[in-house]
Amino acid sequence: MFETLQLAPPDPILGLTDQFKKDPNPNKINLGVGVYQGEDGKTATLASVRRAEALVLEQAAPKTYLPIEGSPDYGKHVRTLLLGAQDVRVSDGRAITAQTPGGTGALRVAGDLARTKVGIKRIFVSDPTWANHQAIFQAAGLEVVTYPYYDAATHGLAFDKMLAGIAQAGKGDAVLLHTCCHNPSGVDPSTAQWEVIAQAAKEQGFLPLFDFAYQGFGEGIEADAAPVREFAARDIEMIVCSSFSKNFGLYNERVGAVSLIANDLDAATKALSQLRVTVRSNYSNPSAYGAAVVNAVLGNPELNAQWRNEVDAMRARIAKMRTLFVEGLKAKGVKQDFSFIVHQKGMFSF
Repeated sequence: MFETLQLAPPDPILGLTDQFKKDPNPNKINLGVGVYQGEDGKTATLASVRRAEALVLEQAAPKTYLPIEGSPDYGKHVRTLLLGAQDVRVSDGRAITAQTPGGTGALRVAGDLARTKVGIKRIFVSDPTWANHQAIFQAAGLEVVTYPYYDAATHGLAFDKMLAGIAQAGKGDAVLLHTCCHNPSGVDPSTAQWEVIAQAAKEQGFLPLFDFAYQGFGEGIEADAAPVREFAARDIEMIVCSSFSKNFGLYNERVGAVSLIANDLDAATKALSQLRVTVRSNYSNPSAYGAAVVNAVLGNPELNAQWRNEVDAMRARIAKMRTLFVEGLKAKGVKQDFSFIVHQKGMFSF
């Protein structure tokens, strides 16, 4: 049987990482993978996370299966980060959450749910977008269409072209939107532009699918959730895929979530039932440890405050590195204007 298999091409990003590891140059720096590192070039564990891990181990909870959608407390914490502590949808049942194996798992579950349960047939993604987006949605059976996003001349957002692109989407379509820190461009819409995009979603009837992998790395934990809250304020139903790899430094724990925000309780209840079916036939139920750590941080006011301060420090360091890079290029005599790197947000520049 297996002699018929062909050698698959290496993942373009992870393949580059393999080459990086083999390179003997002691001064090498990996600019390919979006993993936050400190001054020592290592991925540090946050102090708040270390304290939370100690609490989790001390409690020694039984290692029984979690529910299909994961920990209820975890789901509520995720919805609070998305919608804000004062939003009634956090607890009234109109927003539901399932814990997933990382943000990638959330995107695949969302794709499966959209195609098999909601009736979505195609999804619009930005050009460019994260290299894995197209593969995930194609594997879920969705047709992938691109819409213009990056303006190479200004190193900014091609907003008019973006609107023209998503104007082709309507009922039966989904549109993937990067909530903040767009991967790979680092270019985000302004507040006013998000309002226009939200109005387009309202009028055209497409399903917004937010990829929210970098909450806190753009403008701050609360500010970065503004696009989701703008859509929610207009009663636009949506799916949001969250990741805690970056802002908690829990890369290898694969802690993510998929949240559906519906307009009424009946729709949300039915959505949760279908979400359970989708998860059950995929990985059955999620792992417990990473979510338990997130719960311990977000459920403890002192640790929550410490974590937010640590995220602020990471965001400040990213901004500092951008500035140093631009200043370094100028100091080395590079004539081209690279100041756009300072204005772009998050882990990436294009």
